[in-house]
Amino acid sequence: MLIATDARRPPDPASKAPIGALRITILVASVALLAISAGGMYLVVVALKPIASEFNWARAVPSFGYSLQFIGSGFGGLLMGYLLDRLGFGVPALIGGVMVSTGAMLVSFIDPGAPISALISPEYQLYVIYGIMFGLAGQGCLVAPGMANIARFFSRRRGMAVGVVASGQSLAGIVWPPVFGAVLADHGWRNMFFYYGVFAFVTLLPLAWFVRHKPKTVVTFQRLGENDAVDAAHRAKGSAAPLAPGAMQWTLCAAIVGCCVAMALPLAHLVALVTDLGFSIIHGAQALAILLVAAFVSRVALVGLLADTIGGLSALFAFSLIQAATLALFIAADALWSVYLVAVLFGVGYGGIFPVYTVIVREHIPIDQVGRRNGMVFLFGAAAMGLGSWMGGYLFDLTGSYTAPFLIGVAFNLANLAIVGFLIGRTGGIGRPRYIP
Repeated sequence: MLIATDARRPPDPASKAPIGALRITILVASVALLAISAGGMYLVVVALKPIASEFNWARAVPSFGYSLQFIGSGFGGLLMGYLLDRLGFGVPALIGGVMVSTGAMLVSFIDPGAPISALISPEYQLYVIYGIMFGLAGQGCLVAPGMANIARFFSRRRGMAVGVVASGQSLAGIVWPPVFGAVLADHGWRNMFFYYGVFAFVTLLPLAWFVRHKPKTVVTFQRLGENDAVDAAHRAKGSAAPLAPGAMQWTLCAAIVGCCVAMALPLAHLVALVTDLGFSIIHGAQALAILLVAAFVSRVALVGLLADTIGGLSALFAFSLIQAATLALFIAADALWSVYLVAVLFGVGYGGIFPVYTVIVREHIPIDQVGRRNGMVFLFGAAAMGLGSWMGGYLFDLTGSYTAPFLIGVAFNLANLAIVGFLIGRTGGIGRPRYIP
């Protein structure tokens, strides 16, 4: 039995395009937004050692700036989730485009000279720019809102649509690190930041116009008959009923911490790890690009295939298992070919994890709550990404090796698998969504 609540909105006078064409336009523009804006994530990854050297910083300082980007983006995603539920994606996309591009240009002007005060020292300038401009008002306006927005426009093949949009971040990793590595080698890290900021400004602002549309109709369907049957089956087995939306949200918040601490370590430190093995920064950038090529393929091809077939939770378990199994292999990899191979395997697992959370939220939480609840889950994920990237730099400074942080990352990933396995049991089995259009 299906019950539908239909909240109709007036037609958008700015567009008379058929809904199919509108969906494709928003899909393509969303991919481009994430592909360009996520380039800012890799600036400090590629330039981590040169920045630390010029300012005489420990690696934990630029690593913490990178961490603040994720922490800030988590809070921004939560705030913009509420705005998305009410106004659509256009305003968050515009704010994010301005902040990312301007922030990149400002980093290039940070003065390594003696600070006037502790509050405007070079470290704090980097932290403010990364925490607020790249994070809170940058990626926070683009990543979680962008994936939640596309999930509202697609009912069939929702997993595919979310995976394709999320692939924009991986596409950024394919394109930008080699470009940044070449520009850094020829022009220095300051020009690398500035040139990227100019390019982002002239491309992201027009793209925000194309994603301004809102779904004309918001419909919430609840599978009451099926859910009653599932709940009855649980009671007959003496087990608890599936989780309510609020409980599902908080359990997903706990789950995402485990996988995001683990995934942040190679993303933030792979370039530095490769150079520590005696290879060039170009090889490090190539290793990161290879990882993200695999993540791109995973998001485009595997997220939709698995999530739309067996359900988001089971797809998450599969991707997280691959990530956990390959993370420890980075410790043993010492030849360049072995680093590249592990990067490919890790990318397949990592690539599927982040977008699948949006699919899970859309499957198990009503559509009128998707923006804010997805934002809350991504807040915890962003904080965990920040913790993982900072932990990698901090423990490296203490031990002179990435062995300890990578092993701790594996432990976090195993905790994620335990929570996801629990959720699969509580939701009644593989691929059984409670809320659909």
